[in-house]
Amino acid sequence: MSETTIAPGTILVLNGASSSGKTSLLRALQALLEEPFLDAGIDKFIWMLPKRYLDRPLWDEVLGLNVRAGPGGHRLFSGMHHAIAALSRAGNHVLADHVLVEPCWVAECAALFAPLPAYLVGLRCPLEVLEEREKQRKDRTWGQARDQFEVVHAHVAYDLEVDTSLHSPEECAQQVRAMLLAGYPPQAFRRLVSA
Repeated sequence: MSETTIAPGTILVLNGASSSGKTSLLRALQALLEEPFLDAGIDKFIWMLPKRYLDRPLWDEVLGLNVRAGPGGHRLFSGMHHAIAALSRAGNHVLADHVLVEPCWVAECAALFAPLPAYLVGLRCPLEVLEEREKQRKDRTWGQARDQFEVVHAHVAYDLEVDTSLHSPEECAQQVRAMLLAGYPPQAFRRLVSA
C-alpha cells in the first residue's frame, strides 16, 4: 500500500495585544475564507485548563503578569505551537490568535512554522483605543493592553499588518485574503529563524 503525501495546510497566526481585535478577525476570516480554517488560538488552549486556573493565584502560573508566563504557561503554549504545526502537517488550515510577548515563543513558532505555509499577521491599534475597548469588555483584566502594547510586537516580523482602529474585522479579513490570493510566499517565520 503506497503512502499518499498530504500537502500541509496554511497557518495564519494573528498577533496583537489584548483587545486588538484578534478574535473578531479570526471569526471574520473563518466566515470569509472558502476552505475551512480551524480555530486553534490562545483562548482555546487557556480554556482547556481547570477553571480554578483562571483566577489568582493559579493564574500567575499561566500568564499572571500579562507579559511573562509562568512554567505552566510555557508548557501550555508550547503544546499549542506543536499542535498547530501537527494540524497543518495533517493537511488542516489553521487560524491562531496569539500574544507573542515571550521571545522564546517567537523562536519556537519560527522553528516549527518556517517549513510550513505559515503567515504571521500583526494587529496594530493605538493604545487609547485598546484601553477603551478593554474598559467596555467585562472579561479582561484591566491593564493587559497597556502591559502588552510595546512587548507584543517587539520580537517579530510580519507578512502583513492590519490596523483594527481604522478597519472593521471584515475589512481586515479582506486584506488577509488578498495576501493569500496574491500568492505571496510566507516570509516572516523564515526570517525569524535566521535572525
